[in-house]
Amino acid sequence: MQTKNYNFFFLKHCSDNEFQKNAYQIQIVDSLINFYNDKKYLKNFFFNFFLKKRSKLGFYLFGDVGVGKTMILNFFFNTLDIPKKRMHFNEFMISFHDYCHNYKKTKKKNSLKSFVNKIKKNCKFLYLDEFQVTNIVDAMILGRLFKNIFNQNIKVLMSSNTSINDLYKDGLQRDQFLPFLKIIKNRSIEKELIIEEDYRKLGVNTLNRFFYPLNENTSFKINQIFRKLTKEKKSTIKTITVKGRKFKIKNYYEKIVKFQFDDLFDQNIGAEDFIKIAEVCDFIVIENIPVFNEENVNKQQRFIIFIDIVYEKKILLMASSEVSLEKLNQSVKLSKVFKRSVSRLYELTSTDFI
Repeated sequence: MQTKNYNFFFLKHCSDNEFQKNAYQIQIVDSLINFYNDKKYLKNFFFNFFLKKRSKLGFYLFGDVGVGKTMILNFFFNTLDIPKKRMHFNEFMISFHDYCHNYKKTKKKNSLKSFVNKIKKNCKFLYLDEFQVTNIVDAMILGRLFKNIFNQNIKVLMSSNTSINDLYKDGLQRDQFLPFLKIIKNRSIEKELIIEEDYRKLGVNTLNRFFYPLNENTSFKINQIFRKLTKEKKSTIKTITVKGRKFKIKNYYEKIVKFQFDDLFDQNIGAEDFIKIAEVCDFIVIENIPVFNEENVNKQQRFIIFIDIVYEKKILLMASSEVSLEKLNQSVKLSKVFKRSVSRLYELTSTDFI
C-alpha cells in the first residue's frame, strides 16, 4: 500500500463521516505516516511504504480550535494494531499522581520509573489529547516523566492548541519547565494544522441549549426544559468522593443535573472532581455563566478544564449566560485556550452534538 492509498482511506473516512477535508490535513497524514514507520504496527492494508527513521518518538500536532486535529489523530490512532492507549492529558496526569501517591505508601522508591514500566507492559503507543500544562506540579515533573517514557521507546502522539515553545507560557517558575521543553523538542516532530474555518460551527444554525441574557425569560425556558427532562425521575442528593473530599450534587435526577455556575467553579476543585461528576451524569445544566475577566480568572480556568472533560465524555450541556457565546470575554492569560472552550460550547449546546 502506497502513501496515496493511505490518503485515499483517510479521504473516504472524511466523506463517510461528513467531515471537511483539505490539503493541509493530507500533509499531516503524510507526516504521521513518516513518523510511524514500523510496518508491523499498522493494520495489514497500511504497511508497505514506511520510511526507516526512528529517532523521533513523539508527534506533537497543534493548531487553532476546530481545525480537525482530533479527527486526524483519531483516524491514525485507530489504524494501529498494537497495544495502545488514548487519554485526555488531564486524566493521564491524574493517573500518574494517583499511582505515585499509592506507590509511596509501600515505602518504595522510584515511583515515576515504576509508573512508566507499567505503561510499557501494556502500551507501545500513547495518545495524549489536549496537551496543556496549567500548574507548577505538572510542569516540574514532566521532564523526568517524558525522559523515562522515551527511554522505554514508547511512542507518544499529542494534540494541543499551542506550540511547544508556548506551553506553560508565563507560568510560575517556568525555568523548572525548560528541561521538559528541551526533551520534547528534541525527541518529537512538531506540526501545525492551519485552517481558517472552525469546522465545529459549520451546520450549527441554532444553539438550542445556550440561553442569554440572564433574565426571567431565560430562567423560564431552562426550567421548562429541565422539568420535561426530569419528569418522573427521582430526585436525590448525589455525593462524590475524591481523595477524601466530598462534593454534593443537590439537583440530581438520575444522571440529569443542574448547577449554578458558582456551585462548580467558585470552589477549590479541579479535574479529578470534574471527571467524577462526568461519570455520574448524562446531561448537565449550568446557569449564570458570567462574563470572564482578570478578576475571575481562577473560575475561568476551572471552567475550561470542565468543558474539556464533558466534551471528551460526550455529555450534553444546557447553559445560560449574561451574553452570547460570541461575546464571552476572557482573561488575557487564557484568551488563546478559551477559544477552544467557546468552540466546544457551540457543539455541546447544539442539536448537532452527539
